[in-house]
Amino acid sequence: MSDEFRRSILNRLPPMAPTRAPWAEPIDDDEEEELDQVGDLKSPPMKKLEPLSASDFFTQALEVAPPGRDTTFRAYLSPPTAPPAQNQRNKQGSYLFCHHGAGSGALSFAPLAKAVTAKSGGELGVFAYDARGHGMSCKKKVLMEGKTQSGNDKDLSLQTLQADLVAVVQQMWDDAKTAPALILLGHSMGAAPIVNAAPVLQELGYTIAGVGVLDVVEGTAVESLHLMKAILSKRPTEFNSVPEAIGWHVTSGTIRNETSARVSVPSIVVPDGNKVVWRTDLMATEPYWEQWYAGLSQKFLAVKCARFLCLAGQDRLDRDLMVGQMQGKFQQEVMQDVGHYLHEDDPDTLATTLVTFWRRNTTVLVLPPKIGASRVEVKHVGQQ
Repeated sequence: MSDEFRRSILNRLPPMAPTRAPWAEPIDDDEEEELDQVGDLKSPPMKKLEPLSASDFFTQALEVAPPGRDTTFRAYLSPPTAPPAQNQRNKQGSYLFCHHGAGSGALSFAPLAKAVTAKSGGELGVFAYDARGHGMSCKKKVLMEGKTQSGNDKDLSLQTLQADLVAVVQQMWDDAKTAPALILLGHSMGAAPIVNAAPVLQELGYTIAGVGVLDVVEGTAVESLHLMKAILSKRPTEFNSVPEAIGWHVTSGTIRNETSARVSVPSIVVPDGNKVVWRTDLMATEPYWEQWYAGLSQKFLAVKCARFLCLAGQDRLDRDLMVGQMQGKFQQEVMQDVGHYLHEDDPDTLATTLVTFWRRNTTVLVLPPKIGASRVEVKHVGQQ
């Protein structure tokens, strides 16, 4: 049990909502009992913060409607503004391709996208999209078995999320031979579809230069799934306005960066009468929780490209990841003073790490010519 949590209970102070992933620290039985009592405490006063436009962070907003999929996906794009460097392997450029976590949205990557563009000198593009049932993605009618049917935005099974991701990539870059190199980045639940889709995209001929996972470890995630209902039940069910929803995320510590909250939160709530409620019913996704994380570590280690794992604070690695780390199979980074939404809390630090990871794994090392090689003149000492 954390000292901060213990003090809030003893002093009867309004507790901060969980800002780490529920698997970030081991939770004993006593703490689980205390967690059930937190609902009796008064919530902290909420700030009211006005929304920010996505255009301040991305250059384009797109509606992506892949054939055969029952969803039109809202996507945000910042294409590369500089040509690839001469030592880049892929002359078509590179993109950071982002998938958000459950209940979140593509705009959670907005400040990160802006920072990546700046730190890469415009060489690395950024693409992020709202998964089905999230953000501004919406159902569309499709022809199935001879009948026109409306899409199903409640199906968040791993198989469906993986198929959606592959379809979005193919819709954006239909020719794998001329497509840019992709760094696939998934936060929390978003790690599952990107890790599973990577080998499929490689078989289709796409260049997957790397896979990045943000703040999720299979072992501790699976062990903590039984706590998810209790954690979700402590969230407000509605807000009086969008500014109040933004303020709650900041005041509760769920998102520690006001700027990020102001751009990301508006898309994860929707009007409901004179209130606003959550866009995604996370309780309804319970049937998919285990399949999102089961086998994630082994799949991550099996991906045939560079691998990157970034955690918020010193998390526990499960056995597979611990062995993989000792064998040097992936790059691990631990960010300090951030919560579960680490890409929102400190986008600049993460952007620096990601750009370095991208350059390391997409550039060709150009060595100086050997002495005596053709077209290299070698003179004796004193020779004019």
